[in-house]
Amino acid sequence: MGYPFPYAPPGQVIGLLGGSFDPAHEGHAHITREAIKRFGLDRVWWMVSPGNPLKTHGPAPMASRLTRAREVMQHPRVEVTDIEAHLGTRYTAQTLAALRARYPGVRFVWLMGADNLAQFHLWQDWRQIMETVPLGVLARPGQRISARMSHAATLYAPYRISGRQSQLLGQAPAPAWCFVNVPMVDVSSSAIRAAGKWSAQSGRGDTRP
Repeated sequence: MGYPFPYAPPGQVIGLLGGSFDPAHEGHAHITREAIKRFGLDRVWWMVSPGNPLKTHGPAPMASRLTRAREVMQHPRVEVTDIEAHLGTRYTAQTLAALRARYPGVRFVWLMGADNLAQFHLWQDWRQIMETVPLGVLARPGQRISARMSHAATLYAPYRISGRQSQLLGQAPAPAWCFVNVPMVDVSSSAIRAAGKWSAQSGRGDTRP
């Protein structure tokens, strides 16, 4: 399976990190490297999304965001993609369904920051996502308490894998999720845009639908 769809043989565990990456920065790269180490992942795919249905303003052009992402994230086990643009999906649940149909036998793990877990119950078909793939959650500054007390965390508390057993997440049947605390890089896409350090057309943050 070639471009624009990365190759992944059955049995591999692929972490999926989705977002606008507007722009990508070292914080994204840092949590990606940590996710590979902590969750038993073979590879991670960055999925640079076309646009967020919850946002009124579009992100910077896809080509600009892809170029920036590939400059920031250079790792032999990470691939920067625009898969969703080719699948024609806009919501995470739709993307996961399409990927699982295209890659039978591949195990996917959805990766997110703790800030996204805090509002995960607002995502389209969020329970379907929980029931489809394991979730790997990485703590970000200031979001740990709200994430752990969130609706999703409370409802799916029986399915939480402890941080000490995080390596089991990649092989765990859904629903399963793991929350790990990692040293974080305190930088955000919105802060970079606000500081005028991202010259491409301004857009959205990394909250997904």
